[in-house]
Amino acid sequence: MNSKMTASPIPLPLFLSLVSAAESILLLFVFPHALPEATLKSLFLIFALLNFGVFAVWRVFIYPFFVNPLRHLPGPKGISKGEYPLIGHGFTMFSRPPGGHLLRFMKEVQNDGLIHFRGFFNADRLVLTDPRALADVLVHNSYDFEKPPWVREFLRQFLGDGLLMTEGEEHKFQRKHIMPAFSFRHIKELYPIFWQKSFELTQAIAAEIYENPEAPASEKGGVPSSVVEINHWANKATMDIIGLAGLGRDIQALKNSDDELIKNYEEILEPTAEKGIYFVCNLLFPQRILRALPWKINERVRITSNNLKAICRQFVQEKKQRMKTQSEDQKDILSVLIESNDFSDDSLVDQLLTFLAAGHETTSSAFTWITHLLATHPDIQNTLREEVFSNLPSPSASAVSGEDISALLESLPYLNGVCTETLRLFPTIPVSSRISIRPTTISGVPIPAGIQSIIAPWAINRSPTLWGPDSEVFRPERWIDYSISPPGINGSGGANSNYAFSTFIQGPRSCIGERFARAELRALVAVFVGKYEMEMANPNEVVKPAGTITLKPKNGMRLRLRAVDGEW
Repeated sequence: MNSKMTASPIPLPLFLSLVSAAESILLLFVFPHALPEATLKSLFLIFALLNFGVFAVWRVFIYPFFVNPLRHLPGPKGISKGEYPLIGHGFTMFSRPPGGHLLRFMKEVQNDGLIHFRGFFNADRLVLTDPRALADVLVHNSYDFEKPPWVREFLRQFLGDGLLMTEGEEHKFQRKHIMPAFSFRHIKELYPIFWQKSFELTQAIAAEIYENPEAPASEKGGVPSSVVEINHWANKATMDIIGLAGLGRDIQALKNSDDELIKNYEEILEPTAEKGIYFVCNLLFPQRILRALPWKINERVRITSNNLKAICRQFVQEKKQRMKTQSEDQKDILSVLIESNDFSDDSLVDQLLTFLAAGHETTSSAFTWITHLLATHPDIQNTLREEVFSNLPSPSASAVSGEDISALLESLPYLNGVCTETLRLFPTIPVSSRISIRPTTISGVPIPAGIQSIIAPWAINRSPTLWGPDSEVFRPERWIDYSISPPGINGSGGANSNYAFSTFIQGPRSCIGERFARAELRALVAVFVGKYEMEMANPNEVVKPAGTITLKPKNGMRLRLRAVDGEW
């Protein structure tokens, strides 16, 4: 019954209302003497209360414990494990860091790849814990699963119907025609953009330090230092990069202190408690109900999303006009999509919304977490700086070709180790989910339609079963192969499966911009660590991962920066 109801194209409340109406008409007109005083309206109310009541008893008290085919799977049971009647583990949706409770489940519950727990009103949830289960959902049976419709509906406000939001044949079509813009060769050609913008980031921060130096007592060797909020600057740098690489347009966010794009995205993505509650409410209740509430955040969401769409529409129109009047040597993502003639203007706007959001936010968050880890691990910071100085040209020197700088950055084992280890510990999207759209299987277990499976990179990437006893330790060396001379890059990190590293997901729904993000991150980190020594502004601060969609520091990332002595 559960799978049929969930898979039905008719919403459950409407289905039960139609059944109640049919029962009322049947009783009134076929058996008119049964209740001679009853009206159609009164009968409908009686049957509706009865049907909804019976279904509620079935769904909440009988089905989960006596009928559900998933009830025998292991899971955290009882109040001592945070499970409450009717609520299940629903309150874990509010826990921080996102995915932290799922990691706890993995550590505490013995399982063979699946952990079963219940959300609000005993709704079934499955946590995928091993490579076999992940492979079934992400690769082998990938089109048996889709993003939950309520998640897509929420994100569509900001991302339109771009690649991240589409499913099935539409997704296959879009991915096929967008993929050329992210080819191996094209990414190599973008390295000079990454390198130059990384240098501009350090110059912009140098100007801020010059304007706002700390008191001389805090100076070291006569070199002034200053406290800088890194995440804001990272957002500006990555927005400039995606502007050039995605649109062929220099947005110049690094030079514009009041950039409209940055203001809108930072307002949307700022990790506040109110936004966390708003996001969870969108998962639990229909949007039409939430939008009717006198809640200020509704108006702000409408304004910011409309602003972003208007900006992207203007970008598309300007790009088309430029392509008519001038030739361009550098092929950016938007020009590739326009030249394909496979996308309408509205679809181009949706793709642009997706790439601007994903292309700048994911890398800026990762870069911010890297600076935090380097600030709290000065030995690792110094080792990385030595590798950078020994192998890379100064970004202030003459321009370098994409081939030259890409080959250098991709060959540095410690740089790549630092970047990948941070992506492992702080995946930009810590939790995502899929819902089965038809009966299928995961790890040999039959799964009804309508069951939500949770993919938690935060938990998978930190699982002691997959990564060993130091799974939550920042150790870039795990990505370096010391068995060869000189040491090279170890692509597995010591794990036995590629699925142990789930930051970019696998399969046909994997992150199409993974190469782009990794290349951009290499350049940003190399230039930044070569220009600045960093430490936490408050050495005693406990940085809390937060965010509704992406993983960001709850109160920003305030670092004390000091220019590195000497010329590089």
